Amino acid sequence: MTIEFVVAFILSLLAAKVSLAMVLDSLLGEVKRWHPLVAFGRLANAIELHLNLGVDSRLLNKFKGAGAWALCVLPFPVVMILIEKKLLQDMRYELLINLGSIATLYFCVAWKSLIEHARNIIVPLQCGDIDLARAKLAYIVSRDTKALDHTGICKGAIESTLENGSDGIFAPIFWFALLGAPGVLIYRLANTLDAMWGYKNTQYKSFGFFAAKMDDVLNYVPARLVALSYSILGRCTIAFRAWRLQAARCPSPNGGPVMCAGAGALGIRLGGVATYHGARQWRSRMGIGKLPLPQDALKCVNLINRTLILWLAVMWLITMTSIYLV
Repeated sequence: MTIEFVVAFILSLLAAKVSLAMVLDSLLGEVKRWHPLVAFGRLANAIELHLNLGVDSRLLNKFKGAGAWALCVLPFPVVMILIEKKLLQDMRYELLINLGSIATLYFCVAWKSLIEHARNIIVPLQCGDIDLARAKLAYIVSRDTKALDHTGICKGAIESTLENGSDGIFAPIFWFALLGAPGVLIYRLANTLDAMWGYKNTQYKSFGFFAAKMDDVLNYVPARLVALSYSILGRCTIAFRAWRLQAARCPSPNGGPVMCAGAGALGIRLGGVATYHGARQWRSRMGIGKLPLPQDALKCVNLINRTLILWLAVMWLITMTSIYLV
């Protein structure tokens, strides 16, 4: 058995696993009850309750936050690796291992859920039910939505869809392709902790520092691959220009490239004034073009879907090329 054959087999297996996981997600969507991440969230809350006391120095709180992150995240992939290593000693369990890795990726992606959330905002907005659109937008953004007009709702929906497309679909696929089921598990748990602890308020600024930085590190490469994909599939020149000129001004090192390139690809501009917890904040401009309309939010959903098709096509193209070369 040559090295070329082994590489071709691994790549074909990887492409098949990712494709099957996405088929599962499209058919079943997000698990409504007994989702593993819900149990993980409860565990993280319990650990934080005992460690984030708010009475220690900032440095000590940062160390506690790093320890809490390691305690929450690392045991699960380590146990998974040990189980896989044990099962691989008997080839009869190879199918079980592959099914387990597909299931892991399925639980870690949120393609159908993201698309459904976006459409739940777009449809009432197109029908003129702005109150329902505001209510639906509040499910996926942290900004105050009660006073948003049509443009503000479109901005919030598109910004969230572009960024969550990177976090919820493409970054998990990237880490699964790179490190398998343990890799995507580490990413998803780290991303969940950033969503729980990565705030710059009094409670989490020190304790959540490590969680926020780890999420930045894990998203660095995937976010730029997503920004590249958005650019290629949209208004390419405008998207690259927005990415180059605007991304550095955004507070998020990874959300900036994704949203600037995505907005440029759609030919719209995002950002501006938004209200968070009663305080008005100015967000840097992202993208070049007109203010977004509901149809632009639909185009954003289509951009996410085309990007997924592109990623799967590239994976299968690399696989077929490797098989041909064997």
